Amino acid sequence: MMFKITPYNTAATQLALSEKVGQLFMPAAFINDSEEEIQELESLISKQHVGGLCFFHSRASAATNFEGKKKIVYNEQSLTTLKNLILRYQNAAKYPLLISIDAEWGLAMRIENTPQYPYAITLGAIQDNDELIFKVGQQIAMDCRKAGIHWNLAPVVDINNNPNNPVIGYRSFGEDKLNVTQKAMAFIKGTQSVGVLSCIKHFPGHGDTATDSHLGLPIINKSKEALMANELYPFRETIKNGVDSVMVGHLSIPSLDNGEGTPATISSTIIKGLLRQELNFNGVVISDALNMHSVSKMFPKKGELEWRAFDAGNDILCFAENTEEGILQIMDNADPSEIEERFKRVWKLKEQAFASYTLSNTEQGETSNLNKQLAKESLTLLTGTDKILSDFKGEGFTCLSLGEAINKTFAEAASKIAAKGPKNEDNILIALYPPKVKPQNNFDLKTEELKQLQHLLRTKKVVLYVFGNPYVLNLINYKDAKAVVVGYQNFKEFQDNALTHFSGEIIAKGILPVTINLREI
Repeated sequence: MMFKITPYNTAATQLALSEKVGQLFMPAAFINDSEEEIQELESLISKQHVGGLCFFHSRASAATNFEGKKKIVYNEQSLTTLKNLILRYQNAAKYPLLISIDAEWGLAMRIENTPQYPYAITLGAIQDNDELIFKVGQQIAMDCRKAGIHWNLAPVVDINNNPNNPVIGYRSFGEDKLNVTQKAMAFIKGTQSVGVLSCIKHFPGHGDTATDSHLGLPIINKSKEALMANELYPFRETIKNGVDSVMVGHLSIPSLDNGEGTPATISSTIIKGLLRQELNFNGVVISDALNMHSVSKMFPKKGELEWRAFDAGNDILCFAENTEEGILQIMDNADPSEIEERFKRVWKLKEQAFASYTLSNTEQGETSNLNKQLAKESLTLLTGTDKILSDFKGEGFTCLSLGEAINKTFAEAASKIAAKGPKNEDNILIALYPPKVKPQNNFDLKTEELKQLQHLLRTKKVVLYVFGNPYVLNLINYKDAKAVVVGYQNFKEFQDNALTHFSGEIIAKGILPVTINLREI
């Protein structure tokens, strides 16, 4: 589906001022909307001339329902639905829409039955292999292009230096600023190599907080010097190397705005001062979703938040819920030259997104092949040695699986190996499958399972393989194990690779990109 966009010089004279303001708005679109809701959005697009859409799974998903109780409906045809909706919405628009999505680990972050790649924390474990990270960014971007998406709101460049972070965690490349920066740059280059836009987030850094900004406003009480040396480092270096856009997070950081502690998304000191002037960023600034409770609850009057976000320096207002009122407020309050400046940046970004690009055909098994390589490079021997593993296997062992996963190929294959060897009930191989990647509710592991795991660690010789977020190790005395191996993902490719490691055929090359600190549960 090819849509043409006129050059900025032509658009600058063709669009009315209200249409230019409309171009700064990027409301949410939901793949699983009803026909009535779809028609409402079509009407908004045609009447308010919004510049783009940000796609989400449904109105019940975590990004919109804030971990609420609404049931998420599985839709096997999500990708087809998405493509059809993009076409419908583009046809409703007077000017082509810029289509964005959060595809940090692939379209699978929002859409069923689409390719999924490892979380950033997994990529963070890979050593000295930027080419692989480039390929991940490239492959995700190709998947986006095929679906009609121009802009991947990724990568996350937050440094996750708080193990209790409820919203970043596994989405970050880790706690080391150099590792985060290097991985982010490789991912961005891969994304840009196939003509898809990239975005670094969540400025000025969402890593060191235990508050979820979907629900409340995180406050980070660090000095500006400390932030410049660490949290802001990946932003500064990535900007120097070239990135299309920066997303500003809903974070209160008093040291960055003269002690006011205003959310960064509505702080001109942080956006116009720090980001634009000090860090010399000239690209597009996009707000984090304006529906998030950390800011939306502050402004009950419709349109006021949108105006404040514009006034602070955001070029694109993502997930604006009050588009019509927001446009009117900006029209009433903004200087026309300021509107023109923002419009120019956004339109130039659209020109870039709609530039013609020939997409090469990719082979069906490419995702799986890439995941196999990523599994080999990321697998981490956290404690223990190869000799301990070899002796353990030779002595005989019993295999136990804890948690839940769609498939448990490692546990099943290891059980067969155990059945063929000597009987030894003192050696226990445990495959741990945390059901959820987020830390809430102990990753959804049952209390009995955690107690059983703790008991076995105390009383038996345990080798533990973890197929999930490594922060799960915060919950147990993992140092009591004879060896701990982190596989990170529960994909079949990662489990098969871990089995090859347990069998002694390969060595673990990865290094854990975060620190694990045992905490009481």
